[in-house]
Amino acid sequence: MKIAIIGAGAIGGFVGGQLAHAGEDVTFIARGATLEALQTRGIRVTMSDGAEKFTRRVKATADYSLAGPQDVVMLAMKAHQVEAVASEVPKLFGPDTVVVPMQNGIPFWYFHKHGGALEGRPVTSVDPTGIIAKNIPCERIIGCVVYPATELVGAGEIKHIEGNRFPVGDLDGTESERVKRVAGCFARGGMQSPILTDIRAEMWLKLWGNMTFNPISALSRATLAGICQYAPTRELARCMMEEAQAIANSLGITFRVPIEKRIAGAERVGHHKTSMLQDVEAGRALETDALLGSVIELGRMTETPTPHLDAVFALTKLLEQSLAQARAP
Repeated sequence: MKIAIIGAGAIGGFVGGQLAHAGEDVTFIARGATLEALQTRGIRVTMSDGAEKFTRRVKATADYSLAGPQDVVMLAMKAHQVEAVASEVPKLFGPDTVVVPMQNGIPFWYFHKHGGALEGRPVTSVDPTGIIAKNIPCERIIGCVVYPATELVGAGEIKHIEGNRFPVGDLDGTESERVKRVAGCFARGGMQSPILTDIRAEMWLKLWGNMTFNPISALSRATLAGICQYAPTRELARCMMEEAQAIANSLGITFRVPIEKRIAGAERVGHHKTSMLQDVEAGRALETDALLGSVIELGRMTETPTPHLDAVFALTKLLEQSLAQARAP
């Protein structure tokens, strides 16, 4: 299959590196030092068991037109980075191209083929100008939830920490031939990709932790274990998760894990810095709108109170503003 990976960071490099090593026809869309590294040195993925998957010859370009039509396009960047590339993505489309977004949070396509009163509603917190939906038709999308933890240790150098699952699903809950092809693609690259008939429920399960522990860690500079073992922040996490659960329930989502078990699972990860805390320490932009703003937006749609989510969102947005000011010349 012809597969374009937009973004060769921690996740894009991990997925693309494994697929290229397995012999798939992979093209990385990258720029700067990453593009140069891919073109001159290839890509190396070091697995958690120490095994290395090194591919010296990989396709990489900054020119979407040069890459040409693909079978699968994987959007392997953070949610706030999608808008900047959205208008270029159609250059990768053929008549049957599918798009696999790999962002955390509530996606822009959430209500496409959702059914009910909110069918077709845009999620403006993650697509405020509508440019993403305009350029990436929801009809092309296969839902995907990203579970692996990986680290970008250098341009074209990826370290796998743990996890190997990329559940996928059609937005209408069917099991189409195209979703089977995407799942098979992941499997050939050595990844687990179960096909789910309710991909939105799986997204909520992952988001439940991300929307809670990421902003609390960013604000407090604490690790997962630190948050869970300090009674006030553990209680704050529980309250935030209760509000999100109420929103999800009103949209027909049922969580298969109780709140306390989800918190306990985060505690067992130990003194791990969340991705948002790592972004704060590096002075990078944060995923606040995708992880929290989108959930609050769905809360407004469903008339669900979100006082704890609102407070943490306000503080995290202020932190985001401070980081942006520090990056400004």
